[in-house]
Amino acid sequence: MAWVAALLLGYVLGSVPWGLLLTRAAGLGDIRAIGSGNIGATNVLRTGSKGLAAATLALDALKGAAALLIANAVWGESAGLVAGFGAMLGHAFPVWLGFRGGKGVATGAGVLLAAAWWMGLTAALVWLATAALTRMSSAGSLAACAAAPLVALGAGRTDLALFAAGIAALVVIRHRGNIARLIAGNEPRIGR
Repeated sequence: MAWVAALLLGYVLGSVPWGLLLTRAAGLGDIRAIGSGNIGATNVLRTGSKGLAAATLALDALKGAAALLIANAVWGESAGLVAGFGAMLGHAFPVWLGFRGGKGVATGAGVLLAAAWWMGLTAALVWLATAALTRMSSAGSLAACAAAPLVALGAGRTDLALFAAGIAALVVIRHRGNIARLIAGNEPRIGR
């Protein structure tokens, strides 16, 4: 029962569409009608507001971290991981938006940082390095997702490696279109 409660807690916290709420509050309309139609920070950046994009990134990461940390404190570490995955599901498939949410990168970063700061920090650094080299957010996201389980395995934490692999699988699924564009060589670059 603790795992079910943790999953529901994570889902509810994760399903808060901060990108949509912030852009509407700022008078910019529905973020789903702009750019990629995504509710995440990268698409919010396409509105021209770096501040709103940064706030979306921070709040999306915070909701993932909060879900994991609350469940961890109430029900233990395993339930915390379940809640973290629930937050990812809530962000990617929010019931309030007809199950059409974001790609989960910022929420995943928050979850990974809360699960093990060293794993989350490594994934964030891999994202930064890859995005800087390629000028593509999606390439950074995919590289970070690949790095997190490997870092956990290297630290001897099979449980965290499996957890990070689950997070990575969800992010990869949500990036199917980006992957096709990366292969075709027409994925948009940051700043364009």
